[in-house]
Amino acid sequence: MRIFGIDCGTEITGFGVVEALESSREPRLACRTSGAIRLSKSKPLAARLDQVFRELSSELERWQPDAVAIEEVFYSVNAKSALKLGQVRGVALLAAARQGLPIAEYAPLKIKSSVVGYGLAKKEQVQFMVARLLGLEVVPEPADAADALAIAICHIHTAQTLSFQGVTV
Repeated sequence: MRIFGIDCGTEITGFGVVEALESSREPRLACRTSGAIRLSKSKPLAARLDQVFRELSSELERWQPDAVAIEEVFYSVNAKSALKLGQVRGVALLAAARQGLPIAEYAPLKIKSSVVGYGLAKKEQVQFMVARLLGLEVVPEPADAADALAIAICHIHTAQTLSFQGVTV
């Protein structure tokens, strides 16, 4: 199972690909790639959304995932920021949908609980556990890329749990 995780942001959108390797005696997770799409504040919003769409589409084509996992919108005090984030999420969802990929969405608390075991974990804790779970020697940078890997890990853990329960994902 190969999962493409996306952590949407208005300045940086992180992405990462995690694969569940079940051919070994013990199933393990492997990081295939991670990165970030850095958006210039000086560009108009439409140009930034186009950049996110093009770069995510390219990465999705390159990695051919089985599914895409994305973080749900969190509630923000600043309505304008929440709207911009929603637009980036919409473009990310469109990039995955255009390629016919199944999409799963997870709340931030669920992602952190799945990776760290604590829903209110700090970014540094998420980065540390992502590195441990994937057997990486250094924590993924930037934090947005680590978050994208965490989202992918959350999806794999959820799919494995549901599979053990006889539920098809």
